[in-house]
Amino acid sequence: MSKFLSGLSVLMLGSLIVFPCESFANNDETEVNIGGAVRLNYGWKDYDNDSDGAFDFELFAVDVDITKGKWFVDSQFRFYQTFNAIHHAEVGYNFDDDNRLAVGVSQVPFGISPYASHGFWFGGTYYLGFEDDYDAGVKWTKTSGDWTFDTAYFFNSEYDDSARYGRYSFDIASTDVSDNKEDGQANFRAQYQWGDHVVGASLQAGKFRNRTTNAQGDHAAAAVHFDGHFDSWNIQLQHIYYDYEAAPELQTDNNRIAMSAFDFPFEIATEANVTSFNVAKTFKVGNDFLDKVVCYNDFTYTATNNKPGLTDSIQNVTGCTLIKDGLYTYVDWIAGKNMWFAGGPGIGIYNGPEKWHSRLNINIGYYF
Repeated sequence: MSKFLSGLSVLMLGSLIVFPCESFANNDETEVNIGGAVRLNYGWKDYDNDSDGAFDFELFAVDVDITKGKWFVDSQFRFYQTFNAIHHAEVGYNFDDDNRLAVGVSQVPFGISPYASHGFWFGGTYYLGFEDDYDAGVKWTKTSGDWTFDTAYFFNSEYDDSARYGRYSFDIASTDVSDNKEDGQANFRAQYQWGDHVVGASLQAGKFRNRTTNAQGDHAAAAVHFDGHFDSWNIQLQHIYYDYEAAPELQTDNNRIAMSAFDFPFEIATEANVTSFNVAKTFKVGNDFLDKVVCYNDFTYTATNNKPGLTDSIQNVTGCTLIKDGLYTYVDWIAGKNMWFAGGPGIGIYNGPEKWHSRLNINIGYYF
């Protein structure tokens, strides 16, 4: 975290020099918005011993958004049952309608924006760290006609402690057998608004460091995507290729690297092709109980190379979201084969023959 704070100090000092002092001294009104969410969750797994499932408190979140003139602060902190974690926290400046700079813990610009899925627990790309991921750094967003460009550099993950598993974003983790951490990453994404649709491409490249040997390794990823809106239908297509360097000094020579979030570490294949195909339909209702219902099927296939200890992983989520004002109820049936979030040992990891497993998840949340 110290590396990020040092960089943040330099950027903030630079902003004081570059931006006119009038920005702070003018009469622009300061607008403060405080919001958040409270959520309850029911879960049942066909691979668990609890035949009744579990219904419990899941989340309390606090949002604080502040704007004054061209300056803004956008932040959210989350309280889960077993840990507390930052979701995002950024300070930024809007140069004009087409240029925006943000410094802090920001969403990594990669793939479909803002999410490559429709269900509550996202798609398979989320658990690989390629969907709704937040890291600590600086990001510039520029729009030009129908184009939107995101350029970013992240010093490290949102917590510069890869042994801290209590986090929201899925990041490289430190374990007894894979003691690595993220160590700098650059991102670039270009998106084109094609009528009601968006087509785009993303690039990511960076370093990770083994904390035991102090050796550095390379990682890279690329994606192309399509997010189409056809009246009440939404179709998302995305393909990602990613690769983490495999070497003995990085403890990745078994073609595996550790990730973690939500208090749990697990392993993923160091190299894979990931294809997502998602479809959703919105039904307008408009009565005392429902404004609309969104039903969807999100499919993710992670294809590994033919190396020992690896195999392909599949995740499929079928569900509906019931929406009434700020009340959102997600009802998801999550099925997976060799998929970490659905009873598997990891993603792309072969630890013996795997069956299909599934879980029912119902999340009731009020967002205010």
